[in-house]
Amino acid sequence: MNGCITAIITPFDRLQRLDEEGFASIIDFQIKNGVSGLVVAGTTGEGPTVTEDEWRSILSIALDRCKGKCKVIANVGANITGKAIHLTEKAAELGCDTVLAVDPYYNAPSSLEIRKEYYEPIARDFPDINVIPYIIPSRTGTQILPFDLYMLNLDHKNINTIKDATGSDAFAREVRSLCGDRLHILSGDDDRTFAMMNDSSIRAEGVISVMSNIAPKAVASMTDALLRGDINNARIWQEKLKPLFQVVTVRSEEVVGNGISMLKFRNPVPVKAMSNILGIPSGPCRQPLGKLTANALSIILDVLRKVWQSSPEVLRPVEESFPVSIEERLASDKYAKGIYYE
Repeated sequence: MNGCITAIITPFDRLQRLDEEGFASIIDFQIKNGVSGLVVAGTTGEGPTVTEDEWRSILSIALDRCKGKCKVIANVGANITGKAIHLTEKAAELGCDTVLAVDPYYNAPSSLEIRKEYYEPIARDFPDINVIPYIIPSRTGTQILPFDLYMLNLDHKNINTIKDATGSDAFAREVRSLCGDRLHILSGDDDRTFAMMNDSSIRAEGVISVMSNIAPKAVASMTDALLRGDINNARIWQEKLKPLFQVVTVRSEEVVGNGISMLKFRNPVPVKAMSNILGIPSGPCRQPLGKLTANALSIILDVLRKVWQSSPEVLRPVEESFPVSIEERLASDKYAKGIYYE
């Protein structure tokens, strides 16, 4: 599994109900622009807030529309092993052969416990399902370590890929050193992808991307060039995408009383705001996620306008898939209505 895999957003209507028609159109947009896979109901897809019935619906839609065109990966991660096993079983029943499972959060198991009490039971119970460990300690407060990944990969052939969102090149290098080419490493951070794929001691093979929600063709072009060894072309795409990669998380200074407070808006709030501005069906985030501040929105608008002016080819596919004019949407304030706290 390699190339550009999109951690796809889940669109809701104004009442925060699942927008199935909008979701299908987003999938078609992704397929048309060359992604190799989709992660359904992950962090970006607000998986923790969708009900199991909604999870089944969006996974079924993805499997139907992606059949023979690109890989579908179901998020089954939980902080209860039994729940992760249950969701893996349901994914298999729907015809999905690959799942993503984040390190169990909040409970704070050790790396050994994560291996023995979480990933091993899932992999053992479903030997025909590929299980992708997702390591993101900044969100989970836990982390499986390279040696335990080595043991998982050694003992379970269906654990052959990881999503590395550790932010640590040292971690990725140790995993590669221990596991060799038996384990595929996917970047879990858009802004680290070029370096991880270009580093001979890491040799990442792609990305599970957030920003490919709005620029799938550009991100796929970068990863495809890297896989071909066309570093110069990949670097050109990296530079075009860099402003977008820098706002997966948005930090803004806010005046509070007599002081300044720094707020951090994390994925998927920024990418959903961008999608709404550009005309990609996405709707609001589900509570407890909410909106941006006016300052944070201005940062995002500045980035979108900069990219549109300097590298319109990055965003042009949006116009080709949805009935929108990006020029008009970036110039008008009306498309920002409801995206920020007024």
